[in-house]
This record gives sequence, structure tokens and C-alpha cells, in this order.
Amino acid sequence: MIRILFVCTGNTCRSPMAEAILTSKNIPGVEVRSAGVHASSGQEASMHAKNILVENDIVHRHQSRHLTKEEMDWATHIFTMTQGHKAVIISGYPNMIDKTFTLKEYVLDDKHDRDIIDPFGGSEGIYRETFKELHDLIATLVIKLKE
Repeated sequence: MIRILFVCTGNTCRSPMAEAILTSKNIPGVEVRSAGVHASSGQEASMHAKNILVENDIVHRHQSRHLTKEEMDWATHIFTMTQGHKAVIISGYPNMIDKTFTLKEYVLDDKHDRDIIDPFGGSEGIYRETFKELHDLIATLVIKLKE
């Protein structure tokens, strides 16, 4: 069983979109969750994130959750949206280092910028760009996970 945990800041934009995209692939043997390093539990995904998911025919009910040790222990892979998120995890839980990566770091070679831009507070167009970036990265992630 592969258990993927996507992590961002507030768990209302990037990580819920990533969770929704990967979950929509319905891959047998893969479970997906998301959380935020500074999330307040119980919030819905942002309006723009929900709109973009609907535009892409992805149905996803989301309630934000704060990142916990239990969530990290559950995961076989922890994919963060930025190097900063990864640093927060590793500094607090050094034993998570072997399974924690930025999503870009895991999917792309080291020459690329490792952060996914936070669309929070931005236009729906910025959310579309973030969705497309996540969608493309997750398409490659799916290939890597099957290898």
C-alpha cells in the first residue's frame, strides 16, 4: 500500500488540489491525504480551488487538517509544496527525512525550482496555473510510483 500525504501551509489551496487530482486517478493500492503545517482544522478548500476542481470534473470534499505526527507516520511518502514546508517537517521530525520530499524534487531533476507557488489570495487564473502545474507533476508522479 502506498500512502501519500501532500503538505502545504494552510491546507486550503495546493495540497487539497494535489490530493483531489491524485485521488481522482483511482489508482489501486494508493491512498491519499493532505494537511497543512499551519492549518486550522475543519476549513473547506478555498473557493477558487473548488471552482478549478469542478472545471476539471474532479469532485472532492475537503476539510483542512493540521499536520500531525500521526499523519506523517501513516504516510509512506510525504510530498511538500515548498522547501520551507519540507524544512519544517525535517526540523521537527528528523526521522521523516527518508520519506519527505518537495513534490518537484521527487518528480523532476534537481535543476528545477522546488517550490510550487502559493495561489492563496490570488485570482482564479493563478489557481488555474497552480492546478495545471500540480496536474502535470502528478501525472509524472503516477508513472514514477508504478516503476
